Amino acid sequence: MIITNNDKVYEQFKNDYKIYYKECSFREILLYVRDRVHEGHVLLTHPLSSSIKPNETPFKSILISDYKKSLDYKSLMIIENAIMAYDKFKKDKDYTVELTDKIIADFKIVDLSIIENALC
Repeated sequence: MIITNNDKVYEQFKNDYKIYYKECSFREILLYVRDRVHEGHVLLTHPLSSSIKPNETPFKSILISDYKKSLDYKSLMIIENAIMAYDKFKKDKDYTVELTDKIIADFKIVDLSIIENALC
């Protein structure tokens, strides 16, 4: 299952995968994934994959298992640490650049590329 706030990812994969798409912040995606992990889903990609810091991009796509099982503590630890890292980056290094349409489009393409590579 793909969890994303990137409409390009949604459009690319909506017919091939279970996908949850919502226009929301990067942090809200992390919180949604954490809630799914609490339900028994397992992380299949790291929530902070890529060299782009979480305070630099508004888009994130994360793969989790379709199935539910008992709570996977490794997934829970990873997602909780990702949320703490996100909060630390936002607090310590506020990245304030105006996101033009071109920059937004570029960030969407980078996120799409990362998730495409994870699916291959």
